[in-house]
Amino acid sequence: MGASQRKRDLRQRRSRQEKLTKLKSKLPKATQSEKTEIARKLRNLTPGAEELIDRWKLVESDR
Repeated sequence: MGASQRKRDLRQRRSRQEKLTKLKSKLPKATQSEKTEIARKLRNLTPGAEELIDRWKLVESDR
């Protein structure tokens, strides 16, 4: 039973990583409102979102 849960966790991690890559690729051309939307999506996507928001410099655009 543990193997099936591990496969599920790995699949979720991979899909989360793909979504993060797509969001990060949109950042250079994003407007202020799009950056706010990206920050919102990050918060819904991953528990470590605040660290990513700081690293991607979305803090000033979000608040």
